[in-house]
Amino acid sequence: MKNVLIINTHEPYPFSEGKLNRTLVEMAAENLQTRGYTIQHSSMSQYEVEQEIEKHQWADVIILQTPVNWMGVPWTFKKYMDEVYTAGMDGRLCDGDGRTRKDPAKQYGSGGTLAGKKYLISLTYNAPAIAFDNPEQTFFEGKGHDELFWPTHLNFRFFGMEPLKTFACYDVLKNPDVENDFKRFTDHINDQFPPVG
Repeated sequence: MKNVLIINTHEPYPFSEGKLNRTLVEMAAENLQTRGYTIQHSSMSQYEVEQEIEKHQWADVIILQTPVNWMGVPWTFKKYMDEVYTAGMDGRLCDGDGRTRKDPAKQYGSGGTLAGKKYLISLTYNAPAIAFDNPEQTFFEGKGHDELFWPTHLNFRFFGMEPLKTFACYDVLKNPDVENDFKRFTDHINDQFPPVG
């Protein structure tokens, strides 16, 4: 586990220039490089489909750094998935959904060709931490961020990948605690990525 692809899905918005997500990407890259990992980057502003498929094949771990926009990933990453992941269904990322017309009974979602690879989702929220995993908070009805981001987890599972523990920064617009977020993020990366050696 030494090759890491970091995907930054944030693009500037009128109310958010993307500095926090960009800084987290830089922190992860610097931390991992000093501990022996090789890093590649992807962004939504400029990518080439074939190169992105190659990066996914090369990576042992993918870090998805993303703001939470309307309870999911930004539209630019949805476009990226539609283009890159659809092209990779030719066997490079997955062999379709794993079923064939001759064998439609095979389990759906079993066609992934990236088995043994891992992914980590890192989120930045306007929502406060108290809004999650709390039955007294009515909006998320006691659900956590992994439940909210279940479709994103399923996208990676479709390729046969396994999750590392999700990270989240909360309340980043109305009540930010950036220094603590940075410390927690560093600790999280250190915990999930042992030194290469």
